[in-house]
Amino acid sequence: MGRRGELAVFRETFARDPEEADFPFLFHVRGNGGVGKSTLVRQWESTAREQSTVVTAFVDDEVHDAVEAMEAVSARLGRQGHPLKRFDKQLATYRQRRHQAESAAPAPQPDPSGSPPASPSSTVAAQVGLVGLGMVPGVGAFVGAVDPQQVALGADRVRAALNMRLRSHDDVQLVMNPVAVLAPVFLEDLAEVAERCARVVLFFDVYERTGPVLDAWLHDIVFGEEYGGLPVNVQVVLSGRPRLDTRVWGDRLGQVTEVRLEVFTEGEARTLLATHGVTEEPSVDLVLRLSGRLPLLVDMLARSEASSGDSFGDPSETAVERFLKWEPDAGRREAALACALPLQIDEDVYRAAVPEAAADDYPWLRGLAFVSTQAGRCRYHDVVRAAMLRLQRGRSPARWQRAHTRLAEVFERWRLDAESGLGTAAGTSRCWEDAVWREHRLNETYHRLCANHRTALPDALHQAVHAIDHDLATLRRWAQILGQAGDDTETAVLGAWGRRLESAGEQDRAGTAVLEVLLAAPELGAPGRALAYSVRAGEHRIAGDHERALADYARATDLDPDASRPYAGRGETYRLMGRHEEAVAACTRALELDPLDARAVGSRGDAYRNLGRHDKALADFTRAIDLDPGYAWAYGGRAQVHEASGRPEDAIADYTRAIGINPQYAWAFGSRAYVHQVQGRHAEALADYTRAIGINPRYQWAFASRARVHHIMGEYEDALTDYARAVEIEPDYAWALASRASTYEKLGRHEEALAGYTRAIEADPRYEWALTGRGELYRRLGRYEEALADHSLALEINPRYDWAVLNRGMVLRRLGRYAEAAADYTRAMEIDPRSGTFVSHRAEMYRRAGLHEEASADYRLVMAAEAPAAWSYAGRAQLRLRLGRYEEALADCVRAVEINPDEGWYVGLYALSSRLTGDEQEAGTHFLRAIRMLLADGAGDSSRQALVLGCVLFMDCALQEWGRATARCDDLLGRTPEAHVIREVLEDLSLLRCVQPSLVPGSDPLVRRLGEALA
Repeated sequence: MGRRGELAVFRETFARDPEEADFPFLFHVRGNGGVGKSTLVRQWESTAREQSTVVTAFVDDEVHDAVEAMEAVSARLGRQGHPLKRFDKQLATYRQRRHQAESAAPAPQPDPSGSPPASPSSTVAAQVGLVGLGMVPGVGAFVGAVDPQQVALGADRVRAALNMRLRSHDDVQLVMNPVAVLAPVFLEDLAEVAERCARVVLFFDVYERTGPVLDAWLHDIVFGEEYGGLPVNVQVVLSGRPRLDTRVWGDRLGQVTEVRLEVFTEGEARTLLATHGVTEEPSVDLVLRLSGRLPLLVDMLARSEASSGDSFGDPSETAVERFLKWEPDAGRREAALACALPLQIDEDVYRAAVPEAAADDYPWLRGLAFVSTQAGRCRYHDVVRAAMLRLQRGRSPARWQRAHTRLAEVFERWRLDAESGLGTAAGTSRCWEDAVWREHRLNETYHRLCANHRTALPDALHQAVHAIDHDLATLRRWAQILGQAGDDTETAVLGAWGRRLESAGEQDRAGTAVLEVLLAAPELGAPGRALAYSVRAGEHRIAGDHERALADYARATDLDPDASRPYAGRGETYRLMGRHEEAVAACTRALELDPLDARAVGSRGDAYRNLGRHDKALADFTRAIDLDPGYAWAYGGRAQVHEASGRPEDAIADYTRAIGINPQYAWAFGSRAYVHQVQGRHAEALADYTRAIGINPRYQWAFASRARVHHIMGEYEDALTDYARAVEIEPDYAWALASRASTYEKLGRHEEALAGYTRAIEADPRYEWALTGRGELYRRLGRYEEALADHSLALEINPRYDWAVLNRGMVLRRLGRYAEAAADYTRAMEIDPRSGTFVSHRAEMYRRAGLHEEASADYRLVMAAEAPAAWSYAGRAQLRLRLGRYEEALADCVRAVEINPDEGWYVGLYALSSRLTGDEQEAGTHFLRAIRMLLADGAGDSSRQALVLGCVLFMDCALQEWGRATARCDDLLGRTPEAHVIREVLEDLSLLRCVQPSLVPGSDPLVRRLGEALA
């Protein structure tokens, strides 16, 4: 009756071209319950089916997720001769793999503590669906930047189970995330149907029920944002009570054609009554009053032959009488009333609610006109249920209270049974991860609120704290239950609480907002307040606000000193703050209160690891894994202990186990890659870094680390590409900036290298590695004062940074400040007493400074070490020549040349020593050989080439080739402006003059010219 305009709106679309820009491809029919939405969309479907080339699919609230919705559409289209064959095949595979995952679960094992074993279904069947929808059990409402400690325990368990039971990674993905795998296939098949038909129309009725689970999927397929879009000739019709959720549809609401339905006008209501033969004015007036012109009630009351105008009391009683008038059996009438009390009904709930005489009549109840069914459960139409609740509450408050109390006790018993199957104590996170347990707790809470809201509200608010700790969706359920109980009992305080919690849950930082509301509630008892402070502290911790987290944990322990959670949370906070001794103490206290807390054991293990107490860390991580074999982060922590203890293969094995539990564990791939890198297995390292990046395309550390491997392998352009990606993700990533600078330096792109080091230092002014790297580059470029400044600043930041000490010593040498350079090498030896290299450098500085005794002592230390280097022998030879110990110098030169026969300077020293020991012929031969070798040594930078030329000048002077020596001197002065080169050539000539006084007259002019250049 009526609705002519609404019928026309839809019918007119069949005369339009779907290619038109403003074609109405998405309808939303909305209005209050009983207003006739389902009737209208059914009429729309009939209108569509009147067109010979149009096919339709009608879906109602019998579907519970996107997979079931796609299955329902496929079934409807198949019955019209348009099956979705590829989708049906993939769906069958999904059902089979899902069945394998559930049925192949191993037999439950008894818990060592004596608790009953966990049921496989609670680990797989009850969680897989939630994981696939993104609602991972155990993640909580506050997930942001996920620390490995916060990784979802529930998801780890499910993945671990599936990896053991299914044959391939694709099968695991299909079970874990069926929508992502099935939706593209569904859309491809649907597109083929649309090509064969003029129009395809998909109807989704009762959308207020299905919207929360279908919204994201429907939005994506309608607008093509995730899986690919619908063809233009596919229309979608949604029908439900509220407006579409703006959080999902907000940016697209302008493209939705909304059809709003209101109650009948009086004329429309009278017309409908007349079609049922209800024309007597008293009867018409009665129906109009009872129904409020709501189409559903007008129709039902008309069918029940409304009375002819007798007076009545409570309209709800009269309405219920009309709903049940056709049922003569008094027992069934009472059963129908009793079943209005639960929120939903299955056969078990039915038997618990009704009198024993009606216990076998569940099939009868399912057939009632105002009862809808979905997935084996029944639900009353809201209008009918509201009238029945008002009747029972007003007729006998005491009976109302007893009935709700009895139902609460039934759900409590079922909850405790589920709890025992989980093998854990009430209220723990493991219970809240279980969907069946949560459903029983929710219903128990509802019925206790309906029975006596004053006594039940404190516990309901306590459960709301647990709910927000679990996740935001669970909190919304709890808020809705409070609001529902408020509506069903007409209790303002409950309704207000429901609205308050829902409103807080809509805010940006929903967790904080909800907890602040709950903490302000005087009804919340001390245990509940302690839990609320603990949950809020966890949010502060994840947000990086550690001081506020510690403050809230302190409040929690003040309120409930025997609760383990605040101590465990405090320990984790201390661990993140680097206060590891305090972390150990707090976690130890938590474990005294709850020895089975795997998270507390893991946190303590990581604190021990950071303290270097690897045996204790190893024991704790192993204990955490024993408590929870699906604890991937604990395997990762134990792998880090193996790394630090020099057991790389054990580390790789544990990282591999962590990845086996969670194949999407990017951190474990990156960490395993680093172990491969350190072991020189570069191909394996690159593969793992690439896997990590594939999982997390914004994993900047993995990009920078992969770049480093490319650098090591000489693949500099690939390294620059990866460094660029890391810096794009995090522009102030100092390590990537400095490492990229080192790659530029390797390519000889010195200005870009200097700019890169400078950017890294701007990003982190205390980054001593970048300062030392820039200082080293300044040294190579001959900019010694700038190099000295950078190395000195690095040592102010980290006085024990041996690389900076060593490099500053080299700069001081270039500046001729040999005593200061020797002091830096002494400092380096104090930092790392094991390095003989520092002694060799210091010996050279002492020799150049003329501190011969100190140099001799250092050379004794060097030679006492294992396998001294050739340059150490050459340095001691120069010292011995100055001291006139020519035979000993010759022996050192022989050893240097044996170790490195291709170094011309060593051969030249050998020649000089030979002359001084009287072997003129050997000396001449080796001087000429040295000159040829040095002249052939054209490699290296300009500073290196100039030093080589200076060595050749030394050889010419030793041969008394003054003309050639003068030419070499001119060439040297033209090649380099660097003071250290001139200084070292002068030092070598002074050595020659010291050991061969006869050469003084010939070399004096050269010495003067070089001295003037140095000045």
